Amino acid sequence: MPRVFVSSVIDAPPAKVWERVRDFNALPRWHPRIRESRIENGEPSDKVGCVRDFTLQNGDRLREKLLGLSDYDMFCTYAILEGPMPLTDYVATLRLTPITDGDRTFAEWSAEFECADEVADDLVNGIGTNVFQGGFDALKRHFGG
Repeated sequence: MPRVFVSSVIDAPPAKVWERVRDFNALPRWHPRIRESRIENGEPSDKVGCVRDFTLQNGDRLREKLLGLSDYDMFCTYAILEGPMPLTDYVATLRLTPITDGDRTFAEWSAEFECADEVADDLVNGIGTNVFQGGFDALKRHFGG
């Protein structure tokens, strides 16, 4: 089972970063690869079980289900239901942890999934670079880092 793990330090208090990423429907507001997003059936975007349907800048469409969300532990876990990548059983977690030295944020984003062996390395690299690190880089720019 391939695994992706990317971490970064964001020069902002964790509560501020969490405020920006917490909303499961807010990807277009902070991730540069996302064009638009909506929560299906008008459900609240913080309701575990809600499904977001979003479009990437290149026109690809994905549907993801929120599996877990904790304001106390500052994490969200979600699964891809539909998407263009040749993978299945994709589950990812975005987690923020306080760095008390300087009131900064340690951000980590990880995922596991199933796929054919011949595409595993490309998927791990693409998700890690384009999705996870791309999101962290955008957050760092937003918070002045």
